[in-house]
Amino acid sequence: MSGDDEYEDDLSEELADAEAAAAGEGPRIDFYGGEAMSAFPLVFFVIWAIVQSGILRIGDTTGLVAGMLVGLILGLFFVKGSWKGYANTIFEGMTRRVAATAVVAWLWAGMFAETIQVGGFVSGLVWAADAAGVGAGLFPAITFILAGLLATGIGTGYGTTVAFTALFFPAGVLLGANPVVLFGAILSGAVFGDNLAPVSDTTIVSAVTQDADIGGVVASRFKYAIVAAVLAFAGYIVAGTSTNGVDVAGDAGDLLVASADPAGLLHLVSMFVVIGTAVAGRHIVEAISWGIVVAFVFNVATGLAPISEMVVFRADETLGIAQDFAFLPFVELVDTTQEGVSTGVGGSLYAGAQGFFPLIVLVLLIVAAAQIMIRGGGFRAIQDWLLDSVATTVRRAEATMVLGTAFVNSMITINTAAEIAIAPYIARLGERFNINGYRRANILDANTSALGYIFPWSGGVLVGYSVIQGLPDQYDWFSQSMVVNPVEVVPYVFHGWFLVGIFVVAALTGFGLEYTSDRESEEVARL
Repeated sequence: MSGDDEYEDDLSEELADAEAAAAGEGPRIDFYGGEAMSAFPLVFFVIWAIVQSGILRIGDTTGLVAGMLVGLILGLFFVKGSWKGYANTIFEGMTRRVAATAVVAWLWAGMFAETIQVGGFVSGLVWAADAAGVGAGLFPAITFILAGLLATGIGTGYGTTVAFTALFFPAGVLLGANPVVLFGAILSGAVFGDNLAPVSDTTIVSAVTQDADIGGVVASRFKYAIVAAVLAFAGYIVAGTSTNGVDVAGDAGDLLVASADPAGLLHLVSMFVVIGTAVAGRHIVEAISWGIVVAFVFNVATGLAPISEMVVFRADETLGIAQDFAFLPFVELVDTTQEGVSTGVGGSLYAGAQGFFPLIVLVLLIVAAAQIMIRGGGFRAIQDWLLDSVATTVRRAEATMVLGTAFVNSMITINTAAEIAIAPYIARLGERFNINGYRRANILDANTSALGYIFPWSGGVLVGYSVIQGLPDQYDWFSQSMVVNPVEVVPYVFHGWFLVGIFVVAALTGFGLEYTSDRESEEVARL
C-alpha cells in the first residue's frame, strides 16, 4: 500500500523499534528456558495451523484465531516474574500500524469489490471472456497478468486478492477454469505487485531498511520479477489447459454464460479510477474510496443495482417509526414472525467488510505474538546464531538471508510485519560482507512478498479464502465443492515459487551479486 506522512512516521517508529530490538535494546521479557521460549506462541500457532489446515484440511479462520489465543495464553507460563510486561506487549503488538495497513486494505477492497459485483461486473467479465474466445484453459494465465497489473498499480497485494477473488474467481469457475489453479493465479498476481510496486509497503520497507533508494530498488529487481512472471505465465497456460474445472449445475453453466450482460463492464471505469488515483500518488484509502463512490453512482444512475443492494436497513414491520421511513430506498420492512427472517443491516458495503472480521482478529494476535518474540530476544538470538555460525562466506550469507526470511514468514503471516522483523538482520549481515543495499533489499522483499501468499496460514491466502467462503451465499450456482482449501493452492502459486527459487539460485551461484563498491545508491528514501 502507499502511505501518507502520518503512515510513514508510524512506520519509521516500527522500523526503529525493530532495529533497537535487534541490538538488544528496549523493554525485555525474560522467559524460563531462555530467549528461544519467546517464540513459543508463534511456534504453537504454526503447529496448530499445520494440524488444522495441512493434516485435517480444515480451512477455518476462526479455528486459527483459537490456536493463536491458546498459544498466547500458554506462553504466559514461561514468563519469569510478573506477567504484566507480557500482557502489555500483547496490547503493544496489536496496536502496530503494520497490522492496521492489512486490515484497511481488506475492508476497503472488500467493500469496493462487493459494490461492483452487485453491479454485474462478474456477468460482464463472463460476457467479455466468452466473446473474446478466452476459454477455461487460458483464463488463469490472463487472470495472473491482470491481477499483477492491478497490484502493481495500487500497491496492495491484499486488496488485489480481495477484488480478484470476489470478481474474477467466480467468472473463471463459471467458464470452466480449475478453481485451485485460478486461485493460485490470483495469488501470484498479488505477489508480483507486492514485490514490484513502488508504492507497496514491502517495497518501501525493503528499500529504507537496507539504505537504498526506492527507484533504484524497483529497477534492480525488475529482471528477477519478469523472469519469474514469464515462467509463471507459461505454467498457468499448461496447468489451465491440463486440468479440469467443476460442473456448474449441469446445463446451468451454459445458460448463465449465454445470459451474461456486457453492461457490467461499465465498472472497468471504477477500477481505472482506483488505479489512476493510486498511481497519481494518493493514499490507497482515498483511491479505493473514490472507486466505491464511482461504483455506487454508476449502479444507481445506470440501473445496474438499486441502493438497497449496496446498503439496506431491515427493520421490523410492526415498528411504527420504521413504517414512517419505509419510503426511503435503503429501508426495508420485514416480517420477523416468519422463520429465518430477522432485522439487520445488509448490502454490498456491509458484506464487503463483514467477512474479514475473524481474519482481522487473527492478524492482530499474530503481530502481538511477533512483538513478544522481539521483546523476549528470540529474533535477536536467531540472528546472532546465523551471523556467528552459519553465514561465514558471502554465498552462505546470502543463502541465510533467503532462509531467514522464509523462516520468519512461516511464523509472521503478514509479509510487511515479517519484513520489519527480519530487516535489521539482513542489514547487519549484508554490511558485514559488503553486499550492496539493492541486492539486500531484493532478497528481503522477494521472499516476504512471495511467501506471504504461499503458506496456507498466511494473510494473503486467508484473505482470498475468506472471500471464496462467501461466494456460495452470493451465487446460487456456486457450491461448496468449488471452495478451495488453502492447502490445495500451495503448489499453484507459481510466481511466488519461481521468485523464491530464483533468489535461492542467485544466492548459491552469485548471479546478480553486487558489492557496495559496485554501485552507489541514489539519494536514499527516508520515511
